[in-house]
Amino acid sequence: MAAVRTQTAPAVDRALLLLELLADSHGGLTLPEIADLSKLPKSSVHYLLVTLERRGYLRRNPRNGRYLFGPKLFSLAFSSLGLLNAGHRLNPFLFALQARTGLTVHLAVRDQDWALVIAKCESRQGHPFATCVGKQMDLHASAVGKALIAHLPEPEIDAIIQRYGLSRHNENTIVNARRLREHLKDVVKRGYALDDEEDEIGVRCIGVPIFSPNRQVIASISVSGRTSEIVPENIDALVVELRKTSLSIEKALSEPSSLPLM
Repeated sequence: MAAVRTQTAPAVDRALLLLELLADSHGGLTLPEIADLSKLPKSSVHYLLVTLERRGYLRRNPRNGRYLFGPKLFSLAFSSLGLLNAGHRLNPFLFALQARTGLTVHLAVRDQDWALVIAKCESRQGHPFATCVGKQMDLHASAVGKALIAHLPEPEIDAIIQRYGLSRHNENTIVNARRLREHLKDVVKRGYALDDEEDEIGVRCIGVPIFSPNRQVIASISVSGRTSEIVPENIDALVVELRKTSLSIEKALSEPSSLPLM
């Protein structure tokens, strides 16, 4: 007697199809575009998209209505690569940096057109920041974000700007594409990114990239404090501390057995 083949779940199969279409889109797709490419009824596609969005697997760009991968999907991907777990296991490095500088420390990775915070060590005496693990930060207005994208090819930077735009947080935010490109070139030359009250008035942040063994930027780390805590006179010293930590993290990620046990 022939074995009975187990049937697939149609709804799951369709949801995975939508995710695969979005993965191939390089910039997201609208509901009509997804319905057209999937050959599925628009009502069914909308139902699946809303479900995936509510679960955090997708997010919808309010500017153009395009659906993009959400933080939950990236969390799963990072977990499979050990990066989110590494975020927790790298906490001792962050605690040490916080202790040496007295400033709040953030560790972030790129989430499409955002910087996604995967670890944070809050300063007990400094300014409290409205950030948490899982928070998405603008790439163009944060030190971790600029450190993440500064080494990208210029066409890829332009694509990010075209997809997301450059939202203004205050009068210090860089909202001109040409100026941002020049600014990012300076970030590469200096080796660090500076958020000089561009995200929040009264707050400065310094960020440096974290590289993989093949010199691809896989994460960034920053210190954040009030403008009275991060001043021109101590920026160089803080950059030295950040680079020490980034090098330690790079070594730990390339040699998993050297990661601190938690």
